[in-house]
Amino acid sequence: MANPEILSDGVWAALERSMTSRTTSRNVSRRKFLRFCSAMTAALALPLSYTTQVVEALEQTRRPALVWLEFQDCAGNSEAALRASHPGFAEIVLDLLSWNYHETVMAPSGKAAEKSLADTLKDEKGKYIAIVEGSIPMANNGIYCTIGGRTALDLAKEVCSNAYATIAIGTCATFGGLPAAEGGITGAVGVGDAIPGLRLLNLSGCPANGANLAATIVHWLTFKELPATDSLKRPLFAHGDRIHDLCPRRPHYDAGQFVRAWGDEGHRLGWCLYQMGCKGPNANYNCPQVQFNDATGWPIGVGHGCVGCASPKFWDTMTPFYRALPSVPGFGAESTADAFGTGAVAVVAGLTAAHAVGSIIRNQGAKSNGQPKAKKTIEPNQTPARPTEE
Repeated sequence: MANPEILSDGVWAALERSMTSRTTSRNVSRRKFLRFCSAMTAALALPLSYTTQVVEALEQTRRPALVWLEFQDCAGNSEAALRASHPGFAEIVLDLLSWNYHETVMAPSGKAAEKSLADTLKDEKGKYIAIVEGSIPMANNGIYCTIGGRTALDLAKEVCSNAYATIAIGTCATFGGLPAAEGGITGAVGVGDAIPGLRLLNLSGCPANGANLAATIVHWLTFKELPATDSLKRPLFAHGDRIHDLCPRRPHYDAGQFVRAWGDEGHRLGWCLYQMGCKGPNANYNCPQVQFNDATGWPIGVGHGCVGCASPKFWDTMTPFYRALPSVPGFGAESTADAFGTGAVAVVAGLTAAHAVGSIIRNQGAKSNGQPKAKKTIEPNQTPARPTEE
């Protein structure tokens, strides 16, 4: 007999159907599903005791409809999301949402595709999730990006304004990215600048990590609201810590052991890449924890410095990529940075967990008094002072 608490149109039910289908089998076992829920709990910086709540949410929550728009982009975020598995992400994410519209991966095309979009806007108004990939050109009435004769701005206004929430994915969609770099002519901007006032979450990165997208959706399904954010509307669980504070090469930084030329002894020994241009001290991202390519590596892990791709205007402010950062204001002597870094990690984890607990309390209260939900916003971490060169 079927479990009455598991919805027939929930995430786990969809996964079970995919396992028995001859045409869509994704080979997702119950064990892999539970591992996915544990990974999402960890990615959200929540205590593992929340895993049970995540499992129940994905069993008992109706799959939300998704409208994914692509504008001035390279499709790198779509590739990163659909080719990832953290674990089983590639399989599970396809059933985590009802993919009603995504030009790159949907089967319909032309008028049939546009009908899918129109039907979703009508039938799921105020309930679907809008994801925008790519910047929105504003110059010359937006003529630099049109789809079906409509400008990106026109489409985004209609889709995002009628969504429950909008997720801008990738640095182009969040802050304008490469199209907005100095010398650009399209007037490219991020979603928040193009359409002020949206319920917006920025998942920056070039590309954004697919595991962070999944964790964001899981948080929403579990706690019925979007994750806590910093002042740039980026989720704290993904952007609350500096890469510098979580970097496995950090001890070499503190010891003054730096790579000074590609391929030198320090490079071979895994020393700090700061003097080769690594922007980790000025970048907030969870790359060291979730990593890329099935969680097998990330830029610093394979010997290349961070380029600060999740930061606003990084093409202009972080270049040249192979030049060390100039002196920046921070927390004083780096001898105290380890203590600060450890404390910052604990604070972010605590705030994230507190936000989740608060979500439950607020949701219960909202049912009785109809009050709007509050949302926590935290400033991004500051950056450390540059060490004295040898």
